Amino acid sequence: MSMLLLEAQGLSHAFDYPLYDNVSMTIRAGESVAVMGRSGSGKSTLLHTLAGLIPPLEGEVRLFGQNLYRLKEARKEMLRRYETGVVFQHHYLFKGMSARENVEVAALLAKQPFDPELFDLLEISETVDQKVSELSGGQQQRVSLVRVLNKKPKLIFADEPTGNLDLETSELVMTALLEYISQGERALFLVTHDPEVARKCSRQYLLEDRELRPLS
Repeated sequence: MSMLLLEAQGLSHAFDYPLYDNVSMTIRAGESVAVMGRSGSGKSTLLHTLAGLIPPLEGEVRLFGQNLYRLKEARKEMLRRYETGVVFQHHYLFKGMSARENVEVAALLAKQPFDPELFDLLEISETVDQKVSELSGGQQQRVSLVRVLNKKPKLIFADEPTGNLDLETSELVMTALLEYISQGERALFLVTHDPEVARKCSRQYLLEDRELRPLS
C-alpha cells in the first residue's frame, strides 16, 4: 500500500454559519482527490485546514504522521515551505516583480533550483520576464502553479486551479498536476466547481449540507 501522507479525523468548522461537521479523509501517495460543492459550502476552508493555514474548530489533521495543529508554528512553517504547496485561488503573487522572480523567491525559500522548463510546460514561457501586473488572470494562475511545482512538494493543495482558464488550458494544467504526482511519493488535493476537472482525479467528493460525501 502506498504511503499515507495525510489523515483528517472529525473536522468541523463554522464562521457566521456552520460549514461542515465530522469530516474525515485520508490521502495517500499517488492519489488525486477532488472536492466539489456550491460557493460557501466550505471547500476552500477545508483545503486551508488540511494545508495547515486555518485550524479546525474540532478534529485533527495528521500531515506526514504529525499532528499538524499541535506542532509549534516554526515546525508548521517548515512543512509548508518544504513538504507542501498551495495554489491559491487569488494567486498571491508579487505584482511588482516578474514571473521569474516570483518563482525564484519561492524556490530560494524551499532550497530548490529554478526550473525554467516549467514555464514551457505550462505554455507561458513568454511571461518569464514580464511583471505579474501585466499578465492576464489565466497567466497569473499558471505562474502560481509553476511556483508550487518548482518547490517539488510531496502534497499539493489547489484551490480552483482551472477557475480562470479556458478548456484547452484547463486540460494543460490538469495534465501537469497529474503528471507531477505520478512521479514519486506525491499527491494532490483540489477543490473545484468543474465536474470535468473533478473526474480527472482518482477520488471525488461533494461537500454539501455540512457533510463530505464520496462520489467515487
